[in-house]
Amino acid sequence: MNWVLLVIAGLFEVGFASCLGKAKESTGSVALYWYAGFLLCLAISMYLLVKATQELPIGTAYAVWTGIGAVGTVLVGIIVFKEPAEFWRLFFITTLIASIIGLKVVTAS
Repeated sequence: MNWVLLVIAGLFEVGFASCLGKAKESTGSVALYWYAGFLLCLAISMYLLVKATQELPIGTAYAVWTGIGAVGTVLVGIIVFKEPAEFWRLFFITTLIASIIGLKVVTAS
């Protein structure tokens, strides 16, 4: 169950990073809504990370959380913000995914 919480926390990390990207593109009250989304996603992500680290090693949990956030944010950047999807960028995202899976495989719990 802690791994599920950790994955969900990572997805909310993607959410708060994406909200920042959208807020940067917005003005007025629309930007405030994106900042509110940022704060909500941030709070949920941190809460779930704390819950997951009650059973999982902090180093592993933090690495997986940031890895999910990094991979997800790059993918959102490519899909939503039309950032370049160059070979080396995708190659290193793939190695990051492999590292996240590796940490899950070698961590007890």
